[in-house]
Amino acid sequence: MSSVGAELRISGVVQGVGYRYYCYRKALALELAGRANNEADGSVFVAVEGDRGAVEAFIEELRIGPPSASVTGIDVRWVDFKARYQSFDITMRG
Repeated sequence: MSSVGAELRISGVVQGVGYRYYCYRKALALELAGRANNEADGSVFVAVEGDRGAVEAFIEELRIGPPSASVTGIDVRWVDFKARYQSFDITMRG
């Protein structure tokens, strides 16, 4: 079991449709830590840490999103695991 970190930028219709709460629920179910916030450009930024398999499953879930969302892309940047987060939170911009 190797721990990893990832920074994700999700584009499409992802604001005002419950997308961050969807991220929160999926992260809790997969025992991941991190945060999700809306960006000024209409995207959602997610920082996540945890087991690599769980993070990969999380990314696949985010490609689907809640029924009211329309995800057109996810940019993934893998980063070193630093145990920065104790839980998963929904935050404001930036």
